[in-house]
Amino acid sequence: MHTALLAVALAVGCLLAVQASVNLQLNSAVGTPYGASTVQLGLATGLLLVLAIAAGALGALGKLPDVAGWHLLGGLASPLYITSGILLFPRLGALAAVGLFVTGQMFASLGLDLFGLFGLAQKELTAGIALGALAVLAGIVLIIKGQRAPGAATGSHAGRAGWLALGLVAGAALPVQGAVNAELRAELDSPLTVAVISFAVATLAIAVVLLVLYATRRTPRPQMAPLRKMPWWGWLGGACAAAYVTGSFMLIPSIGAAVTVAMTVTGQQLTSALIDHRGLFRLPRRGLTMLRLTGLALLVAGSLAIQLA
Repeated sequence: MHTALLAVALAVGCLLAVQASVNLQLNSAVGTPYGASTVQLGLATGLLLVLAIAAGALGALGKLPDVAGWHLLGGLASPLYITSGILLFPRLGALAAVGLFVTGQMFASLGLDLFGLFGLAQKELTAGIALGALAVLAGIVLIIKGQRAPGAATGSHAGRAGWLALGLVAGAALPVQGAVNAELRAELDSPLTVAVISFAVATLAIAVVLLVLYATRRTPRPQMAPLRKMPWWGWLGGACAAAYVTGSFMLIPSIGAAVTVAMTVTGQQLTSALIDHRGLFRLPRRGLTMLRLTGLALLVAGSLAIQLA
């Protein structure tokens, strides 16, 4: 059973990389990344709501008046992560973008653990954790240095640095989201209800951003008609997001948070490498050179070391 759960955790991580890739097709149809994020998050909210109703989990909403207000804000990380993926994948490629996300995740989770933030048990900085952090850092540097494919980010060094920083910040938001949602779960005692709330907040937040940007003419009007011609796999982003959130909630009590994170980020990295190498989901092909493979290996090893030390 334990081996089966590890395989599920790995598969859940794979879905997160698939989600970011297929969302590009949604963006192409809608015509604005903020509109695409709104559609994707709305679909995920709807799927989770159906699951929660079927499981009879919505009764936990009655406890909301007693919940601290900031415990409801974990969902704010989702639109940042999803929109960043839409912006970064065509510019940096799947492997580099996911590598940045994972690096941000690892260092943010490390900070949460070392300082005992959000009620987490405080950890000491061990040699294994320090070496893992260095390996993650070396891995992402090699992956970015090995970026020589068509469609890679162009422009000034300042502009490229901005895209790299966006990837790190978007990845770092995920562990914070997990910690905040864990606080909410402790109060509501219902993982599915927490997932519904998280995605509802995310959908509302990105919808407000879309309306503001459209009103100030900083993004075009979302187009709905082209959605009818979108390939079937372009709709998978919402399902992947819902599966990732639900799977993570269900796996952590069984195999632990550290093992869950280690397996999911490994799945993210391996799947993103495959997407890049094969040019899946209509993305440009970016060969796995020895430099990028070395970076990938260091990133995986470092992630495992940080989480399992």
